[in-house]
Amino acid sequence: MSAEIIPFNPLDKANLGSSVADALLARQAVPLAELSEFRGAGVYALYYTGGFKPYRPLAKLNVGSAHRAPIYVGKAVPAGSRKGGVLEMKPGRALFNRLSEHAESIRAATNLEIDDFACRFLVVDDIWIPLGESLLIARFAPLWNSLIDGFGNHDPGSGRHAGMRPRWDVLHPGRVWAMKCKERKEKAADIEREVLNFLANAND
Repeated sequence: MSAEIIPFNPLDKANLGSSVADALLARQAVPLAELSEFRGAGVYALYYTGGFKPYRPLAKLNVGSAHRAPIYVGKAVPAGSRKGGVLEMKPGRALFNRLSEHAESIRAATNLEIDDFACRFLVVDDIWIPLGESLLIARFAPLWNSLIDGFGNHDPGSGRHAGMRPRWDVLHPGRVWAMKCKERKEKAADIEREVLNFLANAND
């Protein structure tokens, strides 16, 4: 009895998301510090190439023009989002603004250098953005998405710092608002050991 062969459906959600992810990865990585202003929403990936000791295994995968292993993947959607299939607001500079926020977080960190980061980004119609981001995260399990939370967090605002300090800010102190948050029990050295184990297993 012959096995049933399922026909390829280019309009399947997984395939649509994969097409967005593949289009992003086909783009040339550019220095995060040198982005010129542009308009649009979409998906992006950040790559680390520096000398922070726990990240060296990751940096080795991104030397030169390789950029094989993103440290973070994210999305920037229009402020209005779709409601009933109608785009409520134009995307404006959503993607550029999000990348600029990330650049400021990296600049604020005492043990990271903005010149050690590159990015790929892709302007996408907003209905496909979540699919593309999900496929990229599933494909790469980026360190700052999977193990070290908080990189993409915003200042919660005055009087709202009672929450726990993000793990990202324990490992990379410097953001003023994060230092106002409740201190965690785990220390930077604890998280560094987790990073080394995570990257060792990822490269097995």
